[in-house]
Amino acid sequence: MARVQLIIPDEDRDRFVQQARKEGMTFSAWLRAAARARLEERQRVERFESPEDLRRFFDECDSRRGPGVEPDWEEHLRTLQESITDGLPNV
Repeated sequence: MARVQLIIPDEDRDRFVQQARKEGMTFSAWLRAAARARLEERQRVERFESPEDLRRFFDECDSRRGPGVEPDWEEHLRTLQESITDGLPNV
């Protein structure tokens, strides 16, 4: 088993230890459980079962993005092209 050293603010450590005790765990076990839960959450793959699932997904994406303006794609493409040509050697 590997040993890991963490550097965290004292206030955070105190809160984490207190929560671990409330859950009947050691601080070390609590940190491992929290890391596993986060990893499992990130690895969860949800499949679209219907067109409604897909609509719901895009609605959620739109709500997270917030207000904004789409980039000017022609300007964006020009910038990319300039970046490519500026990086070419002078022949």
